[in-house]
Amino acid sequence: MNIICEKTKLIEGMNIAMKAIPGKTTMAILECVVIEAANNQIKLIANDLQLGIETIVHGQIKEEGSAAISAKVFFEIIRKLPSDEVLITVDSEYHMNISCGKAKFNIMAKPTEEFPYLPNIVKENNVHISQFTLRDIIRQTVFSISDNENAKVMTGELFEIHGSELKVVSLDGHRISIRKVQLKESYDDVSVIIPGKTLIEISKIINGGMDDEVSIFFTDKHVLFEFEDTLVLSRLIEGEYYKIDKMLSSDYETKITVNKKEMLDCIDRTTLLLKDSDKKPVIIDIQDDKMGFAMNSSIGSMDEDIDAAKEGKDILIGFNPRFLMDALRVIDEEEITMHMINPKAPCFIKDQDETYIYLILPVNFNV
Repeated sequence: MNIICEKTKLIEGMNIAMKAIPGKTTMAILECVVIEAANNQIKLIANDLQLGIETIVHGQIKEEGSAAISAKVFFEIIRKLPSDEVLITVDSEYHMNISCGKAKFNIMAKPTEEFPYLPNIVKENNVHISQFTLRDIIRQTVFSISDNENAKVMTGELFEIHGSELKVVSLDGHRISIRKVQLKESYDDVSVIIPGKTLIEISKIINGGMDDEVSIFFTDKHVLFEFEDTLVLSRLIEGEYYKIDKMLSSDYETKITVNKKEMLDCIDRTTLLLKDSDKKPVIIDIQDDKMGFAMNSSIGSMDEDIDAAKEGKDILIGFNPRFLMDALRVIDEEEITMHMINPKAPCFIKDQDETYIYLILPVNFNV
């Protein structure tokens, strides 16, 4: 193999491919990135068996070939090269030479026979969505996935397509996040669970452009994201997602509309009195035209009121402050509306058209 690439292009490609390199593995080949020069394309390929990535790096191919190389070592070398044009050659015994300016490295690569290439996916049943919308959906839901591997379906997000509506759901046992968006076209029904890790990495890779699209292909076991010069293939999580429709009530005894930033800043100030190990709730007292926030901890206490518009009954209710802040941070509107029934029933934060719904369970407290 003999190729010439720009250093900046290689770094961009490696930043993408590295997201499919496992942190720990008993299979040394999975710690490698494959450099493949064939069919007028230079590809970087990585696969941790759950998430696989192929990305094209533009450059010049003088001799076709492929080799597997330690991703970490290769990335660090490329990052610290002195200038921009990089010459990479691999001989028949898999000695890899990397030359750039006056710097020359010689490291051992491996043949690619043992490397688990991405399986071929039949590109049917695809959906088109803007990168901006996809990244926004992930940002507004992924914080409420669970890290509990014993409840595997909670570590992913439900992607449901019905007609032209895409609904994305995540939950962790204490809260539920739901986003609904209208797609430009109608599609066949889809219901899959995509790992949260995959979605987090996707949101880091895509540029988020309003006019740039992602094509998503679904199979029984995999989901494939295709955009620009990159393919990201992920295994789906098997199992049935939780039936959440019965939890989504439109009833309420108290409805309050409040400035989102004022509420977020106020809750943030209450957390100044919490140690990392504390699980103290923020206590919210809703009366007439004000919303009171109180915190009592071993460090001290604080209380603060903000203006709010209330319909219905007064209520005194407690929440995990982090759960409220996570939801408020991803809502783009200036005002939010909360619906509550009683201090032991879920609270709903949602807009009028229910394009987003955040269900948060209250916590018990002693006044």
